[in-house]
Amino acid sequence: MSNVKPNILLIYTGGTIGMVKDIKTGALHAFNFKNLLKQIPELKLIDCKIEAMSFENPIDSSNMKPEYWIQIANSIELHYNEFDGFVVLHGSDTMSYTASALSFMLENLSKPVIFTGAQLPIGDLRTDAKENLITSIQIASLQNEKREPIIKEVGLYFEYKLYRANRTTKINAENFQAFNSLNYPYLAESGVHLKINHQYLLKTKPNQPLIVHKKLDNNIALLKLFPGFAASHLNSVLKTPNLKAVLLETYGSGNCTTEKWFLNALKKAIANGIQIINVTQCVGGGVNMGQYETSSHLKSIGVISGKDMTTESAITKLMYLLGKSYLEKSLKHEFEIALRGEIT
Repeated sequence: MSNVKPNILLIYTGGTIGMVKDIKTGALHAFNFKNLLKQIPELKLIDCKIEAMSFENPIDSSNMKPEYWIQIANSIELHYNEFDGFVVLHGSDTMSYTASALSFMLENLSKPVIFTGAQLPIGDLRTDAKENLITSIQIASLQNEKREPIIKEVGLYFEYKLYRANRTTKINAENFQAFNSLNYPYLAESGVHLKINHQYLLKTKPNQPLIVHKKLDNNIALLKLFPGFAASHLNSVLKTPNLKAVLLETYGSGNCTTEKWFLNALKKAIANGIQIINVTQCVGGGVNMGQYETSSHLKSIGVISGKDMTTESAITKLMYLLGKSYLEKSLKHEFEIALRGEIT
């Protein structure tokens, strides 16, 4: 068997992981990824070839939007046949949104696309950036005895764990363990050894060509319910021009108020072709409409169940499905089934 090293492409979009601190002034400035091996000599120990590219103007992840998701997807599509795996460096604040979006945009993905970032800049003494970067590259380069990638999906690696990207949520702004996946087990864990949980990896159809979906429709709204939620607030959102769908973040297993004004507003919106999707505010568990009386009325009027999807996954899946111009009944069907392992 030939000893051909895997080729890994790093794509830097912006974020803390790509910053270094000037020792004299303490100011942060962008890291030059062309000098990656010089700055992080530990990367030479990984049995792979590494190339790096960067957004022409790296952005803070708070400024992330669908057009940048398309830019990342374009980079992967352009270099898909040249590389065995991809590592996307991204700010942590919106990483779960971007990584979830890419999971839907990259249909028939048969190579790893691993998102990672850091809570501290790469040059800080106590940074988490080096470990996250090194292990993400190592995971992206994993291959079996046939030189096939072991991971064939979009993942998110942070603080010793690899998660399915569209199952993640950022749960902490200050701890190194910034992300979690409460409804699906982690795919891999980095310790003394790198342990892969093969039974949880996404199973893909072999020999299918990569299809990159670049049409996303963000004519959607997100409404989080709270005690005292007003009719005027709901009605103003439902009157938004070009609105196609609303995600309701409801209580518990999909529960909400039973007041008539609320139900009537939703019924009218659905009759006017606006899709209403029910996702839970809870970071764990999911929607089970009909389990309680406070959700059965939503089911009866045609509200779509988000099941145990994260809000980030539900939003990006909705943009993807609306971009494909599904009709009402087929959109409900596609939304309520697992397309990329986003639903249990």
